[in-house]
Formats: sequence, structure tokens, C-alpha cells
Amino acid sequence: MTTWVTRIIIANIVMFVVTLAAPEVTGVLSFIPVLLGSRPWTLVTYMFLHAGMWHLFFNMLALYFFGPRLELEVGSRHFLWLYFVSGVVGGLLSFVFTPYTQIVGASGAVFGVLLGFARYWPRERIYIWGVLPIEARWLVVIMTGLALFGGFGIGMSGIAHFAHLGGFLGGYLYMKFMERETGAKKLWEDASARMSSKKDLVRWSRIDRERMHEVNRAEYDRVMEKIKTEGVGSLTPDERAFLDRFSPEQFS
Repeated sequence: MTTWVTRIIIANIVMFVVTLAAPEVTGVLSFIPVLLGSRPWTLVTYMFLHAGMWHLFFNMLALYFFGPRLELEVGSRHFLWLYFVSGVVGGLLSFVFTPYTQIVGASGAVFGVLLGFARYWPRERIYIWGVLPIEARWLVVIMTGLALFGGFGIGMSGIAHFAHLGGFLGGYLYMKFMERETGAKKLWEDASARMSSKKDLVRWSRIDRERMHEVNRAEYDRVMEKIKTEGVGSLTPDERAFLDRFSPEQFS
């Protein structure tokens, strides 16, 4: 398992043991949306509480299956932000629709992780109960539908359906932010690379080919012709190193 998936699972198990030994802890750390103003910490702490062994087991099982691969794909920092943003938005959506309901569980955060997994591996087959195969993208669609029906009073009660929906929403919003940030970073890197290439081209064009051995002169002509026809980006590391060896700086 990866670093943060392991830590989150351990933290949830530890808190479950703590709440068994001291049930009053649940009252302090659980999230009741209408009390958010006086208990702001609960918007985060509720993610580490669970209503029972099976509640904990299924949330951590989903995190165990979907989390490590996603953390490796996006990096630990983005994974951690995705997890907590999903859980927080899950709590905030519950504020709108079920303001007086006590909410516990990592389901909203885990749903965000599931959405992230489906984003990168939409056709990955997941086996429900180890038997029924379903692609990750369709699992998200089905879970969204069930949460919507449940949230509006159709289906199982006693489940924070809007926290689940909020988890999907939070995961979606954070991935959009992450993709925009990555896109901006790539544009900056591309622009920096172009500026560096222009400087290199100026430096290489100053090479005095008449001072070169005829073999090196032929290679120089070939590489410079390649730049004209294919661009600086087409050069191999060896070709760049060749030009750097004969650039004016090397003669000073």
C-alpha cells in the first residue's frame, strides 16, 4: 500500500477503537451540519468515525482497493487533498439537505477517491462481491443514482446519501482544479523550454565551423540542417552535447 492510504486506514481503525472505549468521543467529533459554526473541526473529524464494524470495513476496503493506484498516479499531495476536499464537500452538501442529521464516516472521502479512480481507469473492471463485473465508470453512475434516490427518500434510510453525492462533487471539483494547475504548469514548462532552445540556437549558430575537423564539420552541417527542417526539439541528447562541445563558450 501507499503512504497516505496506509496512514488513513490506520487512523480510522485507531479512532474506531477509541470510540468503542469512549463512546462520548463520537458526540464531540461527529458532524451535525447545523452546529458547524460552533464545532468547525467536525467537518474533518467526522471522516474518521464510523457507525459500526461493517461501516468501517467497507469504507476501508474500498480505500484499500482504489486508493493506492490513484495515489501513485496523482502523487501523495494531490491524493490527500482529493480525499479531504471530497469529505468536506460531502459534509457541506449535507448541510444544505440534512442540516440536523448527525453524520459519521469516510464514505464521502472514499467516494471522491472512487471518482478519481474512474477518471483515470474508466474501463477498469471491478468485481462486486468478487463475482459481478462492472466497469469503474458505470459503478460511479450507479452509485450516484442510488445516492440520489436515497437522498430524496427512496431506498435505504440511515445513510448519509448527500455526503456520498458531495464526495463525488468534491472529487470532481478538485480534479478539475488539479488538471488546470497541471495544464498551467505544462504551459510554463513549454514556454521555458522554448526560451532555452532559442538561446541554445543563438549560441550554436556562433560556432566557427572552419576551425572544426572535417568530420566534425560534416556532423555540424547535418545537425544544423536537422534543426532547420525539424526544429530544435528534434535533437537527441548526443546531438545537443555535440553542439555544446563546439559552442563559443568552449573556446574561451
